[in-house]
Amino acid sequence: MTKGQMILTGRIQENPNSLLHDEILAPQFSYELKHLFSHYIWIEKVLLLEYNRLGIMKKESLLEITEILNAITQSNISANPEKNMSDISFAIERYVEERLTDKAATWHVDRSRNDFQATAQLMFGREKILELSQGLVNLWSSLHHLAENTLSIPMPGYTHYQPAQMITPGFYLSALSDRIQKLLNRLFHHYEEINSCPFGSGAMAGLELEWDRKTIAQLLGFHQPQAHALVSVASREWVLQIASELSNFGVLLSRFVTDLILWGSSEHRLIDLPDSLSGISSAMPQKKNFPILERIRGKTSHLSALYQDFVLGQRNTAFTNLVETSKEASTHLITMFETTKTIIKLMTVVVENLKFQENRMTELCEQEYFGGFSLANFLCLEENIPYRVSQVITGQYILGVANKGLKPTQVDVQTLEEICKEQGFVISISEECLQKAFSVRQNLYGKQTLGSTNPTEVEKMLQEQKTQMKKITLEWNEEHERVTSSKQKVQLLLTQIGGE
Repeated sequence: MTKGQMILTGRIQENPNSLLHDEILAPQFSYELKHLFSHYIWIEKVLLLEYNRLGIMKKESLLEITEILNAITQSNISANPEKNMSDISFAIERYVEERLTDKAATWHVDRSRNDFQATAQLMFGREKILELSQGLVNLWSSLHHLAENTLSIPMPGYTHYQPAQMITPGFYLSALSDRIQKLLNRLFHHYEEINSCPFGSGAMAGLELEWDRKTIAQLLGFHQPQAHALVSVASREWVLQIASELSNFGVLLSRFVTDLILWGSSEHRLIDLPDSLSGISSAMPQKKNFPILERIRGKTSHLSALYQDFVLGQRNTAFTNLVETSKEASTHLITMFETTKTIIKLMTVVVENLKFQENRMTELCEQEYFGGFSLANFLCLEENIPYRVSQVITGQYILGVANKGLKPTQVDVQTLEEICKEQGFVISISEECLQKAFSVRQNLYGKQTLGSTNPTEVEKMLQEQKTQMKKITLEWNEEHERVTSSKQKVQLLLTQIGGE
């Protein structure tokens, strides 16, 4: 047994096996060094303030440890089976102890790595959620801007991959901006729920000294301490909550991108992207492809797969905490955050550069019999024909004029009157009235209900979204500020102790 080993444990008589080190401990150490290191140091500094408050550490030792902690970087600590058992918590501890001129016996007294690690992991998750919130706000802003500029341009709306009703790009885009706004709202509620500090819970049952867990939580940027010690160190539910939301977001975005891929096809040609965001076919030079859309759709599938990975990793794990299983279960957490960030960036670029082909969309709208719905309503309301019969008559009329090679605006009053007569109804309708039913304006502005494609209604929806988004953005910005100011406050308090 080495001297270094004795400092860490009196129970284990040998250093970690080389295979265990190479395949598990060292990779975990590298991961935490890259993603959790700054949070570990932050926590250590907050604990120094607690040692000072509790009166269990000399001022000189506290200040010296602070200086040493400030000197630790990602490049001067490493996984070492003999010195620190390839554990980053032990590595920080050993680095400090080796440099102390006067051994501080009470440093790390009444401590457990369980809540230390759980706190750092949650702080990492919080950091990434805050980053994603900013990306989602940017995506929402791009969508909202494009929707405002296209809310009165007619375009075909598809159901079952067939032209169904007339909509506008603004109407369509406002649906996605609405969903992203709701996602930001849900993420914020999750954030508020999970932003409770685990530290001070010990291994699972609490600690013995009278730690001020409320102050610790505040100085680490949390809203409050986690109320239950076991929940603090054993629950990884926050990973599932966030992963579930991002998985659902991926499903939503994949459907939206599928529409864009369809609209960009040679059959539809409703949208275009600049050449810098497009691709070619080496064998078919006439084609212009949009690989960025295909990549986004492909990447969204990873989010659902990763959610399942977290679920299966945690499933059947004892709630009384198997910390290494929890680490393994969240191995791909950073992958989820980084993949989501990439998806959001790519989607934002697409929206910022998306061009709707107005002439082509208007042409298609004029070729389709979108006014069938309006005509059926007219026959029912104005001619007192039962609604289902009105639908039958309208269908027969569209089939009849289509067989004659007429466009929707080339109405045939006689044909409609004859069909009605066959159904037992005598009507008198003007050509102007029939043309109105199939006009582009009627199919856009004729909708009167809340939330419809009527440009006036879409404008109201977009304005309401903007109002709500100001509140949501303010909430997220306040959280960004809370975390930043908390970290600054810790350093300020330590400096003040040195000046006393």
